[in-house]
Amino acid sequence: MSVWTALVSFAVVAGFLTLVPGLDTALVLRSAIVRGTRTAFATALGVGSGLLVWGIATTCGLSVLLTTSQWAYTVLRIAGAIYLIWLGLTSLVALLRSGDLGAGQVDDRAVASDSVLRAWARGATSNLLNPKVGVFYIAMLPQFIPPHAPHLLMGTALTLIHFVEGVLWSTVLICGVRFTKSWFDRPSVKRGMEGLTGSVLVVLGLKLALDTP
Repeated sequence: MSVWTALVSFAVVAGFLTLVPGLDTALVLRSAIVRGTRTAFATALGVGSGLLVWGIATTCGLSVLLTTSQWAYTVLRIAGAIYLIWLGLTSLVALLRSGDLGAGQVDDRAVASDSVLRAWARGATSNLLNPKVGVFYIAMLPQFIPPHAPHLLMGTALTLIHFVEGVLWSTVLICGVRFTKSWFDRPSVKRGMEGLTGSVLVVLGLKLALDTP
């Protein structure tokens, strides 16, 4: 397998996986609908940053610990589950509090206080605490690194491809929300999406907590 063939093949595989709805999609859509475009892009870049760390760690051999140590995998899995459940419950609590303002009204104080840096950190942390991302890279990257290619350079290139695809797909989602902004700006829709994404995050957290390697 040549370097270019490996890059293109991985781009196709990673592209299909990027399109599958999951935690990353839920976080970006939640930010785009409830928090705004700038916060949504920061969340998307945070998610991508988490992927970069996992990919480079895998290339360097650090994340192999996840497949060799049951203890390490379990600790990271439980930490990630707690974080996701906390994110979801935070959304649901914010939703209940906004209900105290009256039907159809939204409390914008939480939205205003949600800085770009915090949005980036939220996206990055969600991936860094998800051991499944590390296991994915451990399983996939070696298959697309030709024996004659520089290991670290090739692994980094593959991870960057996944990062770019993720950001592009997030951009599509964010732009889609912007094009339908008049509908998504309705307080009832914002409340509904806050409740939906909060519930999804709690479910994903519980699923991760109950999962086994």
